[in-house]
Amino acid sequence: MMLMRFIVCVVVMLGCVRAQAADTPVTGDNWPQFRGPTGQGLSPEKNLPLQWGGPTNENVLWKSPLIGSGHASPIVWGDAVIVCTVKWPGDGAPDAAVIPEHHVACYRVKNGELMWNTVVSPGPWVRKDFRSGAGGGYAGPTPATDGTLIYAAFGSSVLATLDFTGKIVWRKDIVPFSFDVTLGSSPILFKDTVIFLCAMAKSADSCVIAFDKSSGDIKWQKRFPDMSFAHSTPLMISVKEQPQLLVLASGGGEKTNALRGLNPSTGEMLWFCKGQGDAASPVFGDGIVYFDSGRGGKGVAVDPSGSGDVSATHVKWGIPPMEESISSPTLLGGYLYRLNRLSVLRCYETATGNQKYFEKLPGISSKWASPILDGNGRLYFANAGKSYVIQTGPEFKILGTSDLEDGNDPSPAVANGKLFLVGKKNIYCVGSGR
Repeated sequence: MMLMRFIVCVVVMLGCVRAQAADTPVTGDNWPQFRGPTGQGLSPEKNLPLQWGGPTNENVLWKSPLIGSGHASPIVWGDAVIVCTVKWPGDGAPDAAVIPEHHVACYRVKNGELMWNTVVSPGPWVRKDFRSGAGGGYAGPTPATDGTLIYAAFGSSVLATLDFTGKIVWRKDIVPFSFDVTLGSSPILFKDTVIFLCAMAKSADSCVIAFDKSSGDIKWQKRFPDMSFAHSTPLMISVKEQPQLLVLASGGGEKTNALRGLNPSTGEMLWFCKGQGDAASPVFGDGIVYFDSGRGGKGVAVDPSGSGDVSATHVKWGIPPMEESISSPTLLGGYLYRLNRLSVLRCYETATGNQKYFEKLPGISSKWASPILDGNGRLYFANAGKSYVIQTGPEFKILGTSDLEDGNDPSPAVANGKLFLVGKKNIYCVGSGR
């Protein structure tokens, strides 16, 4: 019964995405943006392996060397796997004196062959703070595609668009660029626009911009001078058959308007809610939007059907302050899942917010990589290092562990029965059959 409920929820969620973005096919063959077609890590796939790697490279279909490094997640369209990385000269170590080469590379799904590699001219921001790991924070945002063009952002504050031969179609510097530490948000697509969140350390610079997908011209730009910094990626949802753009940004503390529901056609604010938001993206399901900072603090579940300030009218429940949890939450089938920096997985009921369990995932390589849920109700905390597959539901059960010994922080991509994992040195394709 629980599995059937889960499958129905997956079907309904994917149906909502089809309704709000009919110009982008939603199938098991494509993973077009950060966290896939839904932006929430949901996949209809049912034949993903539970284990891979080890002495015999079990279920590893291929691996290919990366050009440089980064923690942007891969995307998949048809027979193309797209990865964004950066490469420093010499030994490849981050160097505050130079901006590294920006690479958009395309690998063949079938065998990992490098089909093309394009160098994008960097933007104006020379970064000095490399605490964000692989790629020095220059290759953090995940690209997006509509199957015709590829949209890639880099931490030097640039957005570039390429076709599927690797040719640059247009390129825009993102100015001003008073981002905090690094540019962490990923571009998302809506109809004929590519939307980008610019939540700045200097609040006066904060805005949301919608570029025309074909030309790069600004279709609309909404300034939010009361918005603090964030590294989260906006989420497209459908509420009462109308699309909403969820934007989460409150900097390092709590704000009355941390979460905002916007009209994605104009940027007009529909509603807002008190809370915290920085590193993690929001998640939607079971009639609620759940959000938290990702840096630690309270969690909030809110009904997204209101207008104006909904903090006192539409909040359903809250979670007491928790540890840092930079990966994004996952929610479906009556339960919410949160992995924290201590490698502890928490499970909550979405109806009440009650915690069902608190269990350790020993040695997991990445606490930043966001999980995916497959069509069998299995939760994949997958990266190119030590990974876990967990059964969903109120009882904790480990179904499999794996280790490719190339741990990095990109979230996985899933397409056509395969997992695609970006490590520090290689990109991997994992599947249950050759």
